Amino acid sequence: SYNYHMPVLSIIWQFLQFTLIFAAISFIIQIASSLFLALWVVKRKNDKLDKTISGISLVVYSTPAFVVGVLLIYFFSVQLNLFPISGLESIDNDSLSFTSRIADKAHHLILPLITLSLAGIALFYKYLKENLEEVYHQTYILQLRANGISESKILKKHVIHIAVRPLISVAGIELGILFGGALITEVIFSLPGMGRLTIESILARDYPLIIGCSFVAGALM
Repeated sequence: SYNYHMPVLSIIWQFLQFTLIFAAISFIIQIASSLFLALWVVKRKNDKLDKTISGISLVVYSTPAFVVGVLLIYFFSVQLNLFPISGLESIDNDSLSFTSRIADKAHHLILPLITLSLAGIALFYKYLKENLEEVYHQTYILQLRANGISESKILKKHVIHIAVRPLISVAGIELGILFGGALITEVIFSLPGMGRLTIESILARDYPLIIGCSFVAGALM
């Protein structure tokens, strides 16, 4: 690297660790939130509620991450002053206690995680709802109900794990999209990940680092 005077892979690894953790947390949020929403809708069997959430999810999935990020910053940071605009920690983070430092970083990551997770939640919700409805209409589920098995036990032991299985192939595709979205989100919120490293290397005309960042980003996506 012309700028860091270090091997490119060593520099990339320092920044890549944050991107991997950031994407992994977002992926967990996507699965948990979409499963909660899908179960909530399927249990209530409310067509209006289903159409409303499906419509919102379609709009969210169609909106680019950078647009969502800018809107969240404008409303929640600029107008309401509830969350920081950028960065991973406050200026006085080092002087805080351990729990306060963790809370401070979590506070900084709320908007970036929402930005990165919304599209995935919308995608997973669609697949999970359809899978749950299909499983609920299976003959053996009706037989379990006829035998007096409670709905909660049917859900936990016979429905969820079957409905989630087809999601594995979709999740693999989403992981690639997730890493791409993480790079964009990191740039918007000035987070210390691969996105910011890539932009800095371009502005500094650090060509070996640009090539390394592009190669790693392409491999991840």
